[in-house]
Amino acid sequence: MDLREEILRLKEEKNAVILTHCYQNVEIDDVSDFVGDSLYLSRAAAKTDAKIIVFAGVYFMAQSAKLLSPEKKVLLPNINSGCLMSDMIDVNNLKQFKEQYPDIPVVCYVNSTAEVKAHCDICCTSSNAIEIVKSLNTNKVLFVPDTYLGKWVETKLKNVEVITFNGFCPTHLRIRTTDIEKAREQYPEALILAHPECHTEISKLADFVGSTKDIMEFAKKSSKKQFVIATELGVVERLNRDSKLYNWNKEFILINPNIICPNMKQNTLEDIYNVLLNETNEITISDEIRKRAVVSIERMLKVGTNRK
Repeated sequence: MDLREEILRLKEEKNAVILTHCYQNVEIDDVSDFVGDSLYLSRAAAKTDAKIIVFAGVYFMAQSAKLLSPEKKVLLPNINSGCLMSDMIDVNNLKQFKEQYPDIPVVCYVNSTAEVKAHCDICCTSSNAIEIVKSLNTNKVLFVPDTYLGKWVETKLKNVEVITFNGFCPTHLRIRTTDIEKAREQYPEALILAHPECHTEISKLADFVGSTKDIMEFAKKSSKKQFVIATELGVVERLNRDSKLYNWNKEFILINPNIICPNMKQNTLEDIYNVLLNETNEITISDEIRKRAVVSIERMLKVGTNRK
């Protein structure tokens, strides 16, 4: 059985779409309708008229798709595909954090559960975090759960204090300043492109900082021919694939061979086939939580609606 052909057949038969994050196993792109970062996929989930959404990502991403399309069946290929950063905050942690800093708006990174989103004012992704904080027109915000993304945003805005929860991405924190120093020595002509979930010191040393989609767009448009990528392996695999496919004649190097998210790599083509065939691993959210949580995402999507 050819899994790809069977998945494509089932998609058509069941009026399904597959949304795939850039950190997924690269072969999943072959059967996907949309591939990108969290902001791009959130917009795709909100607009699709398909009856079934298969989200090749992690649990919070599938939850977000369900929040935006409650009438659709949202399936997660591997139900154990979670997010360690998302697990670092729950509703009780959030309430305690808010009690320390009352009457300050809360910006919630999309890497969080629906329950946490339900107690925040507005959501953001790494693509639009600066834009979202700016839109609040305040000099002080709370930012959960990623301290490094929040503090990176603070460096980009004048007169805005970003008070962050102490969450982080274990995968991105494996990148050290010594990796940057080694890359500069080995590849002196290369630009170093980093994700804002990296440690603050990495963001300071990188030539460009942006979301997965921003990194890929920057690399595509740059006149440079060599890049060291300080984010998850999936981005490097897609960039090298596209370089060959479109004759960019560019080289992309993963800054450290250990920058692989184990949760993101759990979904396989076989998992996608099984959930499409059997319609299992369906994401469910109570009406009470959904009605509150979706507000934070809808507010996000209304900010900068012309952004691609």
